Amino acid sequence: MAMSMGGPGGGDDDDAAPMGEMNVTPLVDVMLVLLIIFMVAAPMMTVGVPVNLPKTAAARTASSNPPLVLTVAPGNRLYIRKDEVTEEQLTQRLIALREADPEVPVHVRGDRTVPYGDVLRVMGRVSRAGITRVSLIAEADARAPAVQAR
Repeated sequence: MAMSMGGPGGGDDDDAAPMGEMNVTPLVDVMLVLLIIFMVAAPMMTVGVPVNLPKTAAARTASSNPPLVLTVAPGNRLYIRKDEVTEEQLTQRLIALREADPEVPVHVRGDRTVPYGDVLRVMGRVSRAGITRVSLIAEADARAPAVQAR
């Protein structure tokens, strides 16, 4: 607690009164550390199932609706967000999601070791469920030149 000394001459200890100021420096330090931790950790919390995505030089597209992420993992394993599903369950779940939101965009994440035909088969199931907004997700290739949007 901070104390005030009466005046330029010092004064008696009886005149010392506590000051009503709070030191906010430690609070700011803690908040900045928390901010940095959340900034580093936030991108890691968005991805569901870890897969090895192929690289691309294509530009990113923007969407107003949050997409439904469908992952095709090695071993013919399918995931809707983080929930593993079979191919039969996939069609039923996609139809239910389309009925809830007819404009739902679906982003397909296919591991680069999964055969191209398997990814296309899954995309066919998405189309049969009546979902028309389907996109493939790939990693940006750092060696590719930047593409300017027109």
